Amino acid sequence: MVKAIKRPPAAEDSPEVDPPGLARASLTWAKIGFLSFGGPAGQIAMMHRILVEEKRWIGEEQFLHALNFCMLLPGPEAQQLATYCGWLMHGKRGGVVAGSLFVLPGLAVILLLSSLYALYSDTHWLDSLFLGLKAAVLAIVVDALIRVGRRALTSRFHQGVALAAFLALFLFNLPFPLVILAAAASGYLALRRGLIDKPKLKKLPALKGKRPKKPGLTATLKTVLVWGAIWMAPLPILWMLPADPDLIAEVMTGAPNTFATVFLFFSKMALVTFGGAYAVLAYVGQTAASHYAWLNAGEMLDGLALAETTPGPLVLVLSFVGFLAGYRNPSGFPALAGGLAGGVLAAWATFLPSFLFIFAGAPYIERLRTNRALSGALSAVTAAVTGVILNLSVWFALHVIFRSSHRVALLTYSTGTGAGETALPLMSLPVPDVTTIDLPVALLSALALLLVFRFKAGMVTVLGISAALGFGWRLLAPSLGFAP
Repeated sequence: MVKAIKRPPAAEDSPEVDPPGLARASLTWAKIGFLSFGGPAGQIAMMHRILVEEKRWIGEEQFLHALNFCMLLPGPEAQQLATYCGWLMHGKRGGVVAGSLFVLPGLAVILLLSSLYALYSDTHWLDSLFLGLKAAVLAIVVDALIRVGRRALTSRFHQGVALAAFLALFLFNLPFPLVILAAAASGYLALRRGLIDKPKLKKLPALKGKRPKKPGLTATLKTVLVWGAIWMAPLPILWMLPADPDLIAEVMTGAPNTFATVFLFFSKMALVTFGGAYAVLAYVGQTAASHYAWLNAGEMLDGLALAETTPGPLVLVLSFVGFLAGYRNPSGFPALAGGLAGGVLAAWATFLPSFLFIFAGAPYIERLRTNRALSGALSAVTAAVTGVILNLSVWFALHVIFRSSHRVALLTYSTGTGAGETALPLMSLPVPDVTTIDLPVALLSALALLLVFRFKAGMVTVLGISAALGFGWRLLAPSLGFAP
């Protein structure tokens, strides 16, 4: 009788399997791009499951180290993580392929949906298609939270950091960069004072046994110049397009037309979008509605709904904003062509800087994996990221299972005096409206959790079963006498 050989757990410091060729890896990146639903938490969970747990192309420590760095950068952290992992496996070519394939499927879908929205102004039909996918993503996020937490929360100190990060975001709504920087500082100080053990650093094994090349100033400057030029490449062309003096917003900003304004605006956003899409949506929505008049607040929420039900980074909602800007102010071009151009320009300005940040910074970050002080700080960042994922998981669950929720102020502080005194929330708790529970989604979420944790079903299986059941329910509910 031959005993079954158990597969060992994923490597802590290095991948167990050498990465495949770039062509084969590209198929996996395309798969991740098409299945990356659920915002950053779901996307990070998906990459961890495929790259670390299933394929074993990236080591656990490498993955978390890359994630820590990406969390500190402005812009879409999930795309940056994909780019970093692709760079680890196949250099800059691999990074370009991974980062591009992570975004392109979702971009194609959001442009299609934006076109249908502009033509028909209706998104209700999306509920039938994506009902089950939301439930499946919730289960995948919970699975990733447990897996990452099991490895990151190795001491009471790290557990405390994770809890503090969760409460800072969940109750106090503190700025995301402040939470991550505070975690890094606490990890550094805890290591210096002996509150946590010094990390046991092994020799740095890069992929295929080669240590990353030592980064040089000349190479870094070249990378910055090349990718900075690629990022800004559309701007001279946009400046040569016909000017539209009738648009007040363009006159105020000095840009000659809508397309140049869209590109410049989202290029600025790419440098300040710390904390992902939710951190910047309020500002973008207000500016796009009140200053540029590209859309109104209700349409911004519709765009967020479209982005939440499509694969790819949630920040693709900015392409929806760019689409409506170009569609309604096409500067002499056909409206649909103007919309598509606006959507593509918003995506270009948003995602191209990620390649610059990763290719310029990743070589230094990889070399610093052997630095004990930095490793102590980043171990605390990893713990804080666990709290961040928990916060995103709770937020996602509230918005998926309940149709309505609101925040209840637990602690307030006053500004002003007399008649002008205003009470502002210092601490608040998000509370769902239990009367708006979406029972089919709740049941599908429970089923997805059962498939993941009890039957160890693969991600594609969970997504497929959940999507089919959700679509079937939306079709059959009216005939069975239930509200869809």
